[in-house]
Amino acid sequence: MDAQLDWITAERLNLLQRFYLYIHTDKSCSRRELPPFCALSTNQPAMVAMRLYLCEKPSQAKDIAAVLGARRRGDGCWLGTDVTVTWCIGHLLETAPPDAYDARYKRWVLADLPIIPDKWKMTVKPRTASQYKAVKRLLGEASELIIATDADREGEMIARELVEHCRYRGPIRRLWLSALDEASIRKALAALKPGAETFSLYHSALGRSRADWLIGMNMSRLFTLLGRQSGYQGVLPVGRVQTPTLRLVVDRDRSIADFVPVPFWAIDVDLLHNGTTFTAQWRAPSDVCDDQDRCLNQALAQQAAAAISSADSARVIKLKTERMREVAPLPFDLGTLQEVCSKKLGLGAQETLDIAQALYETYKVITYPRSDCGFLPLSQHGEAPSILTALRQADPSLEVLQGFLEPQRRSRAWNDAKVSAHHGIIPTIAAKNLERLTGKHRAVYTLIRARYLAQFLPNHEYDRTQADFDCNGQALRAVGKQIIEAGWKRALPEALAPARGREAPAPQTLPTLSQSVECAVAKVNLKDLWTQPPKPYTEGDLIKAMKNVAKLVEDPLLKQKLKDTTGIGTEATRASIIQGLLDRGYLVKNGKALAATPAAFSLIDAVPRAIADPGTTAIWEQALDMVQSGEMSLEEFVTKQAAWMSKQVSRCSALSLTISGPPPAGKAAAPWKKKRKSTASKAAGTRKRTARPTTR
Repeated sequence: MDAQLDWITAERLNLLQRFYLYIHTDKSCSRRELPPFCALSTNQPAMVAMRLYLCEKPSQAKDIAAVLGARRRGDGCWLGTDVTVTWCIGHLLETAPPDAYDARYKRWVLADLPIIPDKWKMTVKPRTASQYKAVKRLLGEASELIIATDADREGEMIARELVEHCRYRGPIRRLWLSALDEASIRKALAALKPGAETFSLYHSALGRSRADWLIGMNMSRLFTLLGRQSGYQGVLPVGRVQTPTLRLVVDRDRSIADFVPVPFWAIDVDLLHNGTTFTAQWRAPSDVCDDQDRCLNQALAQQAAAAISSADSARVIKLKTERMREVAPLPFDLGTLQEVCSKKLGLGAQETLDIAQALYETYKVITYPRSDCGFLPLSQHGEAPSILTALRQADPSLEVLQGFLEPQRRSRAWNDAKVSAHHGIIPTIAAKNLERLTGKHRAVYTLIRARYLAQFLPNHEYDRTQADFDCNGQALRAVGKQIIEAGWKRALPEALAPARGREAPAPQTLPTLSQSVECAVAKVNLKDLWTQPPKPYTEGDLIKAMKNVAKLVEDPLLKQKLKDTTGIGTEATRASIIQGLLDRGYLVKNGKALAATPAAFSLIDAVPRAIADPGTTAIWEQALDMVQSGEMSLEEFVTKQAAWMSKQVSRCSALSLTISGPPPAGKAAAPWKKKRKSTASKAAGTRKRTARPTTR
């Protein structure tokens, strides 16, 4: 990587070292360390006590208001005796565009770059201005504020930016919800958190937002203007997360295009014993094989096939049987759910997220879906018998599992040490209206439910038998699998799905064999094969690659540091990143496969390598985690981000671009603008947020 990458290269390893040390520091936050709007005020004028709950969306507010007894509709709120519940519609505020700082920035001019605000400004979003006025009025009347937005970094920002903008100075507490059914809401209301406990999430989200603005706005203007100099008239959006994601697809497409197939040969031999036919494979000498044990010598393979064909039988020379035990897979995190739904149900990443969000918000049958963790807290285990009973009552087809389910069983999923801000996605006790779920919603719910049921079923056990044969001097091997205990696989519909594409075929069952037994040679099949190129990314594959970006980083030191980290983007944003690239025309879908367009190739070739480097983006995510932990201040993060970005603008301003192809046909938007889209839920018409700007 370029040695001039400023703090990303010169300091990032040191930064990460600090990051891995921060968990040993005291993360407590005193009152004096908080900004005025986060601290408990002792100088408030006397007023009629009114506790205000600030939710993220109307549907969420309605659910919470019903539990609180606030059933009277007011202006942008629900009213109770001493309680008021109001709501946002995603972000009611947005980061101001460049011309809010200086009118000359309305025109895109190279000489004006970089644009770095001295003091950041927020503006009221015009489309939701009426709700902003209602929230501002209520904040002015409230004696206490309960933040009840989504329990994540972006949800915290939605509330805190309003608190700051409206200059609320009263006490703040936090409602931390993992599910929206009545029982879960009541449980969370009884365990409100101090406002200071989650305040750092706001600074982390604010750092993310400002970094996205700095890089997206400046680099998009820069490359769009450079493109125009070369005759390209389209907008060239560059983003902190978007561009590295696009590079993953471009690199994969190039590896497919550059792939040179190599021939290899294999021999399948059908053997017969006691009336049972099974298949063994020829094992070629290692000196004629590649690193995947594929024979590259045609003449040798033909000689071996002839030798096997001339033999009447193959003799067992080695026999080994092992009892294998597989533990149940963890409950889903969002990324894993998107992977499985892409593979098994053919759903896009955003479609899966939308369905999961509806299952959470509208139907209330699953817990919070935007989780990055598949583990469960031990405290939740006590609710398991009630949830299992509710699931069986809601769906009679689960009665077949009754004799196998063990409600007291504690699988590896129950681990407090590995639970992050959110636990794995699991069904709620509110399963009685299951008949309302149809089609894709029912299919996704069934997968989520199955993963939870699997935690209370025995291990999957089978005997793996490996039999080695000598057949006229040629080595053969057959592998068989005999299921002893189906265990948790009884609950998993995806485990029973037929194999497709290049998935491994279903394992065979071998007959009873013993040492030195002779098996008749029934058929010999010499296969003339070719090595295959990498598969194109599907949305599920790309989500997985974004999560596991460390595998794609070449620098060994950085690779180690990135291991088991957040990767590119977050669970809540990856789907929208992919969808944004599709909407802008930089990616297209061929069936389930994703492919980059010519403009995408040109853009990736033009931008600085550091901008498109997945490792760089992952480092930024780790730096944001440090902001959240208090190890790095928001100001330090933004200052370093601005300095790094300024360096890139300076280095790239004299580039000469060559962009091939017409501008991509997609949704056009100001590339610096931060959007919090609210789209209508297909199931219930509720509005839900999209937690990212357009140029991430």
